[in-house]
Order: sequence, then structure tokens, then C-alpha cells
Amino acid sequence: EFFGISASLDMPPFAYIEGNRFTEELTATKKFVREGPAAPSFEAIDVLPTLTKRATQFIAAHKPQPGKEAKPFFLYLPLNSPHGPIVPNKQWQGKSELGPYGDFVMETDWAVGEVMKALDEAGIANSTMFVFTSDNGCSPIAKPHELEAKGHFPSAQFRGYKADIWDGGHRIPYIVRWPDVVKPGSVSDQTVGQLDLFATMCQIIGVQKPDTAGEDSVSILPVLRGVQDGPVREAEVHHSMNGNFAIRQGPWKLELCAGSGGWGEPKEKSAHEQKLPHIQLYNLDSDIGEMKNLQAEHPEIVDRMTKLLEKYIADGRSTPGPKQKNDVEIDLWKWPPHPAKAGK
Repeated sequence: EFFGISASLDMPPFAYIEGNRFTEELTATKKFVREGPAAPSFEAIDVLPTLTKRATQFIAAHKPQPGKEAKPFFLYLPLNSPHGPIVPNKQWQGKSELGPYGDFVMETDWAVGEVMKALDEAGIANSTMFVFTSDNGCSPIAKPHELEAKGHFPSAQFRGYKADIWDGGHRIPYIVRWPDVVKPGSVSDQTVGQLDLFATMCQIIGVQKPDTAGEDSVSILPVLRGVQDGPVREAEVHHSMNGNFAIRQGPWKLELCAGSGGWGEPKEKSAHEQKLPHIQLYNLDSDIGEMKNLQAEHPEIVDRMTKLLEKYIADGRSTPGPKQKNDVEIDLWKWPPHPAKAGK
């Protein structure tokens, strides 16, 4: 079953969808960042509490009946918060003393708490894997510099924000509550991502992951169980908004761009005008803020990690298995061309 909206809340049409039908005819026009067709009763400020209510109702409906075992279910709850438009409900406005974005984050915390409480009340919290995570770092729409001026640093000690190649654009909450399996309060320093949920779910339910699906997904179930000593993956690949590549292996992070690769400064054009190196290499153990570029000092690491990234592209995957075809032709270096190809 499905209940939700068609995209992020700044994209029309503005209406709820249940099953495969709008719940109202789109006879109005409204603007929540963008303008477009809308249902007359639809208001952006109501979406987060509405999604939360529907999720808790779904969980309550799966409460085990006396004398019967709980029936397994999967609930995917992508929240509209704290993405733009930033629309905290009236009861949360002014609560954070950090402005609307802080208020919206507090309302998000409330929504998460309501879902967890619903699991508790249904009596299935201990046996249910609950995952709370996000899709990227803090967006510039939150006006992070104003937050920082008030003493709140949404990227913590990391450099950059949403869309950037630096870790401020990628480090996210990744919290799991599963009392029957995960030790409360435990922490892992494994490099993992949302893509790993696919392989993890396959292992949990005993399904063999197809060779043609989740080619970069690894199961983190051993990590959750606390029985994994070595790294669960060889390396992690990610991108900036512009599609610039980065690869992380152990403490090393290689970035194939001169600037942020996204919205942050310096952007690529200005980075090249400043004649910054075409490649960035950081040791995150000693420089978590990605401030000291070590590409000139460690050409052997740049070469090794570049070759590994090229292998992943050639194989169409970063996990063991048969080679797969990439969906599109991969432009590894973007603009400008690789220094060697440019004769530099």
C-alpha cells in the first residue's frame, strides 16, 4: 500500500496520493518554493504530522493478536523534513531558538519519536529493526552560517554541506534500534552507506541478492551484531552534485575535483582559476575537516585509489561478482580533463 506525496515538498503537484490515485482533484494552484497544481485542502505545514499519523496507524494495525505471532512488515517512511520548504507546525515554531530550520528539526525528532513509541505500544519494538538515517548533509537552504553564528554547527567538524564532495555533504545520522540483535549504545567505525540496506535486508530475510541488483551494496548485519572485525567493504564510492567522484578507503579519501564539486566554495570554475590541484587527497584520521591536501606528497596513494575506482567502473560494481554493464558511459574526470590527458 502507499500513502504520500509525489516528490519532495517543493515540487508540484501538491496533493496526497493513496494507492495510485490523488485523494483530491487538483483544482487549485499553490506555491511551496515552486508553483504548480494542488489539491484545495493541501497545505505544506500539515505534511509531516500527516505522514507521521499514517505511519503510526500502520504500525498499530500490525499489532499481534493475542495468541498469535507478529506478522512481519516493511515500512518505508521518507519524511518531507527537514528538506525545503521549511514549514514547522505551529506548535513547534520558536521552540528551538535557532529559527525555522531548528524548529523543523525538532518536529522531525518528534515524528521519529512517535514512530518508535508506536512500535513500543504494539509490543514489537524488541524484534523490529528500526533505522533512522538521512540522504545528505545540511542544505544551504537552512542558512547554516546563521546557525553557526548562534553556536550550532550543522556539519559539526566536517567541511561542506549538501551537494559538496567533502564529508559535510555526506556524513549523516545512521541509527539502528533492534534490541534483540543490536547492543544498545554500541558504535561502529565501519564505512557504510544507505545502499547497504539492500544487501542487509536480503541477508536478514534469507534471500540471495541477484548479480544484477545492488552491485555496490554489502550486508552490514555482522556489524549490527557486533561480530565484524575487519572492514565490510574494500572501499566506498560517492559523488558530488556535479557528479565528481570520490573514493574512500581506510583513512584515505581521494576526490577527483579541484573544488567542492557542488554548491560550496570554491566551486569548480573558481577552483581552477585559483590553480588549485585537479585532485584532492585527505587523511581523515588526522584531518577530518579535509583542509590539508596531500595529493602531492602521496602520488602512490592517488595512483592506487584511482586504479581501484577505474576497476569498479570497468567491472560495473564494487562488490565481488560477475561484471555488469553501467547504465551510462562514465565520465570519471568531468571538467577539466585528466591532467595527463591535458598535457599538464
